[in-house]
Amino acid sequence: MPATALYASLLALLFVALGVRAVRTRQTLRISLGDANQPAMTRAMRAHANFAEYVPLALILMYLTERHTNSYAWVHVLGITLLVARLCHAWGFGREPEIFQLRPAGAGLTFLVILVAALRLLWVWTLSLLL
Repeated sequence: MPATALYASLLALLFVALGVRAVRTRQTLRISLGDANQPAMTRAMRAHANFAEYVPLALILMYLTERHTNSYAWVHVLGITLLVARLCHAWGFGREPEIFQLRPAGAGLTFLVILVAALRLLWVWTLSLLL
């Protein structure tokens, strides 16, 4: 089984937790649509949405790295980093008051995973053209 499956599963659990948090916040504040200009609702919605915006691309790149490089160490480093990144972002951004240091750390590590995986794939692709 691909190592990416492990990280996809763990990240799926976090995604569900963020979704449940958004639903509970919506119920508590009695908001049926949008954020009703409630910062807590906006925060819960954006934490969930931000995850949905970045994690799928990172997982796709991780899976492609795993399939085309035969380097499980890379995938585990990327996966652990992505999991830590998303936990930092969710915990730092999702709290009131926000733990500001965790939010940019989580975002930066997420970008790093995407960048490293993309560059690794480009490197492997370039080498395949030269050999």
